[in-house]
Amino acid sequence: MIALSVITLASCASKPEQKTEAESPNPFLTEYTTPFQVPPFDQIKIEHYMPAFEAGIKEQQTEIEAIVNNDETPSFQNTILPFDKSGEILDRVSNVFFNLNECLTNDEMIAIAEQVLPMLSKHGDAIMMNPKLFERIDYVYQHRNEMGLDDQQIRVVEKYHKDFIRSGAGLTKEQQAELSQINEQLSTLSLQFGNNLLKENANYKLVIDKDWNLAGLPQTSIDAAAEQAKNDGMEGKWVFTLSKPSLIPFLQFANNRHLRKQMYEAYYNRGDNNNEYDNKSLIKQMLIVQDCPLFGGGPGINHPVFV
Repeated sequence: MIALSVITLASCASKPEQKTEAESPNPFLTEYTTPFQVPPFDQIKIEHYMPAFEAGIKEQQTEIEAIVNNDETPSFQNTILPFDKSGEILDRVSNVFFNLNECLTNDEMIAIAEQVLPMLSKHGDAIMMNPKLFERIDYVYQHRNEMGLDDQQIRVVEKYHKDFIRSGAGLTKEQQAELSQINEQLSTLSLQFGNNLLKENANYKLVIDKDWNLAGLPQTSIDAAAEQAKNDGMEGKWVFTLSKPSLIPFLQFANNRHLRKQMYEAYYNRGDNNNEYDNKSLIKQMLIVQDCPLFGGGPGINHPVFV
């Protein structure tokens, strides 16, 4: 009996602990093993985004420091190529998050976007305005025709050099600080602009309760509208929204011209309905932010075009 007890205890001790949902591995932190490296959407959870963004920023900062601290003469292989390959984690999480936030957003996604966009703006500016990094990239650019590079490599060098110039690498420290502030403001305003469009999309519904108003529509669109109505508690009716899979077939095939016009105007006038989601004031703020010497002073908000 003593021996049996020892064996039982040993087997319990050696049994691996079951991972809880909260402890599941973050799919963004490793390379995808899926066919064609498609994101494993079935494994991605809302709690994976922020840690991945933070890890991605930290990883790329380390990669940039390695480039900057390289004592070798700048070259395509030790400067341009590692810069081009930097930020893999950040690319993985950004590609998934921002695409999903455009089509399957919710309050949690919006909250993450509001937190992460200023972080990304600051991170991007720190890279593109890094004087030591730009010095190395500029050296490769100035000597690109003497390094035995092929046409594609020269194109990459020229593109990155132009990107750095356009992002403020050649500005004074005071101008860079001003530009960074502008970029952060614009990122916040752009997010608000996009959120308003998404909410306008989500709030609009064209409810049809007479089947003759469905004339001309393909059966797939009719079935989808019936399913949408059922989900909205209006079973027996048909609900069309401003999402593209619902909107486009309706505008293309519906025989009812009046309803087509109604759908088109609802889509076209998003953000211009003088309601809580109206974007006109945001557009004006964006123009004011950019009405400074760094952007050539205008046309700006006082230009006759905008008055």
